[in-house]
Amino acid sequence: MPKQWFFTDVGFEFATLQVLGSTAYRMAEMGEVLATAQRITDGDADSWFDEWMATAKRVHAIATDAHRSGHLDSARDAYLRAAVYSGAAFFYVLATQDPGREHATWRWHRAAFDGAMHLWPNPVEKVVVPYEGTHLHGYFWSSGHERRPVVILVNGSDGPVSDMLAAGAVDAVARGYHAITVDGPGQGYALYEQQLFFRRDWEAVITPIVDFLLKRPDVDPDGIVMSGLSQAGYWVPRAVAYEHRIAAAVADPGVVRVGDSWTAHFPPQMLQMLDAGQHEEFDTLMGDIAQQSPQIRLTLAKRLEPYGTTSMAAALTELRSWDITADAPLITCPLLITAPEDEQFWPGQSEELFQLVTAPGKALMPFTAEEGANWHCEPMAPQVRGQRIFDWLDTVVQARHRD
Repeated sequence: MPKQWFFTDVGFEFATLQVLGSTAYRMAEMGEVLATAQRITDGDADSWFDEWMATAKRVHAIATDAHRSGHLDSARDAYLRAAVYSGAAFFYVLATQDPGREHATWRWHRAAFDGAMHLWPNPVEKVVVPYEGTHLHGYFWSSGHERRPVVILVNGSDGPVSDMLAAGAVDAVARGYHAITVDGPGQGYALYEQQLFFRRDWEAVITPIVDFLLKRPDVDPDGIVMSGLSQAGYWVPRAVAYEHRIAAAVADPGVVRVGDSWTAHFPPQMLQMLDAGQHEEFDTLMGDIAQQSPQIRLTLAKRLEPYGTTSMAAALTELRSWDITADAPLITCPLLITAPEDEQFWPGQSEELFQLVTAPGKALMPFTAEEGANWHCEPMAPQVRGQRIFDWLDTVVQARHRD
């Protein structure tokens, strides 16, 4: 386990590092993060939620006053910080004494984010992408009117849309790419406003986005690339195994079997119950365990929600099919797989995915503790991550155009 700076609760620690790392993109203020963390009782979800929301609301008041006074740059920055802080609070709302605040908190977070995007220095377009009789909602960041490459940014299982700024949108626009992120089933708007739930065949989500992009005159059809964060380390390879209009893709980190991040924590006896089809007994036992552990109660509520079930047994059974092993050889585009040291959710799977992929141009990119870039998705080194990933994408896109 790497050194912990703020909390013994690993979830609190990781989430705090994510917020602190986002200061590199003016998404947070170091002093605000440290002051908030200092007020939080370690492992207490109500304390976590209350303190992050207190900071978010204070900063949002700054944004409102600045906006009213015509200080638009100040308003934009404060709206964005308020969105990030409320996003941090939101993660633990289901573990608090009042989980019924979930929807209202999410809407508050998204409204603050929209306030920042309305004032963004580059054009930001709210987009709707046709999808199976409805629409998926997202954002398109433009880097200019000319035809340019575009990166599709795929979020993970539970990150707010604001994460996509530090996970590629800002770096993309700075390098002359457009960027787009869309809340897919089980994510953000699709989950909380449309009740759409996770699916393993993410090509069904990406293909409509590619169709949408190809209709835009400002998108280079040969320069559509994709980058996925966290659980999207499974979704991105799965998508490019079947959607071959993607020029290059990034999985951060590589994920072969999504369910391993869950089952690694279960004793063999419980897994044997699943194998035997004893789902009701399994869920009853999980409920008994959850009564004794706030962290497990959060896991049951938070992790099951985007799968559209309250049954851990049902979710784990579904996740057995979330395995890229048979699909990886179908990938034809160059795939970059990050391999962060101290990966806590899918250790060793980046290297495993690299061996499974046979596409020319595949690459495995380590991130180390020595450079401060360890842990899942490199939370304290987003600039290092962005530099390496986009240097790689630049090389691949330029080579594709030379060909």
